[in-house]
Amino acid sequence: MKHFDSFLFDMDGTLWDAVDSYCSVWNRTIADCGANAAPVTRIHLESLMGKPLDYIYGTLIGDSADKALFMEKLEKNERAMMPVIGGRLYNGVRETLGILASRGARLFMVSNCQADGLPTFIRFNGLDGLFTDALSFGATGKEKDVNIKYLIERYNLAAPLYIGDTEGDCINAHAAGVPFAWAAYGFGHDVKGYDYKIDKIEELLSCTP
Repeated sequence: MKHFDSFLFDMDGTLWDAVDSYCSVWNRTIADCGANAAPVTRIHLESLMGKPLDYIYGTLIGDSADKALFMEKLEKNERAMMPVIGGRLYNGVRETLGILASRGARLFMVSNCQADGLPTFIRFNGLDGLFTDALSFGATGKEKDVNIKYLIERYNLAAPLYIGDTEGDCINAHAAGVPFAWAAYGFGHDVKGYDYKIDKIEELLSCTP
């Protein structure tokens, strides 16, 4: 891989696995709302990772609950539960991020999660100070490609790379004019059109001098 001056990361399936915790949040919300929906399982939710929240809601809940109320309670439960139960960092993530930052690379996060998702991830894992900025759909109301473009322009990034695990990540990176590295260890399968493929995050260390 060529050298890059900045790395923009997706969260779920790229930096950590929090699917089991998300299942707990969704199932708590189903119970709170009395929704007539099947319990959310890891297998089902994992297949939806990387999709927009509205799509996930439609697939898991559909017409079985009042959407506005459900989404309000879902956000409330996520804010209360995720800082406590969190997720599991993939092997090598903490060390790799630290080395990239020590070499002068600028680190960012861009995710489709809710507004509190990225700050919670950073605090839960003790990664404060590593990321220059982090943007989510929940915080900006903008799609990933728009948030990626914003960060590139705001911080004048000359050679950025976006790292994610799904085909949607690839599409959004290219829509923003950024090369894409597929984290093949994540949730996405048979991703096409990627510029680079990594089987472990440590491979990014070859991208910096």
